[in-house]
Amino acid sequence: MEQFDDIRPYSDQEVRPILDRLLQDQQLLSALVHFSYPSLAMSLGGFLRPLTRFLLQRKLAGISDVRGLQHVIAPYIERVVKKTTSDVTWTGLDTLEPGQSYLFLSNHRDIVMDSAFVNYGLYNRGMETMRVAIGDNLLSRPYVSDLMRLNKSFIVKRSLVSLREKLGAYQKLSAFVNHSIETGHSVWIAHREGRAKDGDDRTDSAIIKMLYMSQKGKGHTLGEVMEKLRIVPVSVAYEYDPCDQRKANELQVRSDKGNYDKAADEDLQSIATGIEGWKGYVHVSFGQPLGAGFNSAVDVAREVDRQIHTLYHLHPSNYIAHELLCEHQSGQKIPGWEQQFSGIDLNEKRSAFHERLSACSTASQDWFLKIYANPVINYYRDLSG
Repeated sequence: MEQFDDIRPYSDQEVRPILDRLLQDQQLLSALVHFSYPSLAMSLGGFLRPLTRFLLQRKLAGISDVRGLQHVIAPYIERVVKKTTSDVTWTGLDTLEPGQSYLFLSNHRDIVMDSAFVNYGLYNRGMETMRVAIGDNLLSRPYVSDLMRLNKSFIVKRSLVSLREKLGAYQKLSAFVNHSIETGHSVWIAHREGRAKDGDDRTDSAIIKMLYMSQKGKGHTLGEVMEKLRIVPVSVAYEYDPCDQRKANELQVRSDKGNYDKAADEDLQSIATGIEGWKGYVHVSFGQPLGAGFNSAVDVAREVDRQIHTLYHLHPSNYIAHELLCEHQSGQKIPGWEQQFSGIDLNEKRSAFHERLSACSTASQDWFLKIYANPVINYYRDLSG
């Protein structure tokens, strides 16, 4: 594992020393104070930081491995779920074999919560949690990197400039993912770089090529490697996206100007909004593992897309947005969709959606609608074709 030291999650033996170091990290303590006591952080920070350290020391006393740390984290995830969702459900979990490792190739809507909801389902079923891919663009501060790697995250180096460095990083990443699956560790990785901010989930075939990269010279076909990795497409569907207004605004700016310049710490703000914001009903669908019958990365990407699209749990918010978008752009509505929600007050759902839409700037409202409508378009296209 030494060849992966710069990207791998921390081992059990590293947990205690890293925790002790973090407990002395003033940047982390300040961030926790601002998060926990936003109105008091400026005036009482000097008192609250030592108090926060003391409380953390008590909570983390005796923690010496990753499993122990995740048992401490689990109640926090449960509180987030209880506070920010009306319900969370999973389908397809029962088809996974306990003790088997899988590569979960997931659509990507939220920086943290996509993998968190997948992991939460595995954890509650008594299965081992996953190693989670995270881009180095999100690790601007050392304590953030430490926290993520303590919780079984591994680093995807996206900030490299030279082609040679990028190829080397992708080769190592490919080897690490394959090694993880071979040694019994499940992996979560997004099916594309960056979130699908417009709700149009499309697998990047470059991700598939990366997974095959380290195995190509070993005499294995692409199909054999895909089967060996036990790739399971995963579709995460939020009734409401906490970052929908932020995404719609970014999409509108890109459309108008051709580019969008992120503000400092914008990704960290999106992480906080994604965690704390209201999500409504969340459903996670696990697909069927891919077999060996693939001849190209494009074919693999198409099958992953087909499963993600047709497994996507469409909410009333998706259909309502699709209706409104059709009115704006003279599209074809889905007849009779309301019958799927006979036990739900759709007038209340319409009112709630219109309230979210009205809070969005007029210029970006069509993008806001696309965020929710695109899953409907993809679902019916792939279902019929």
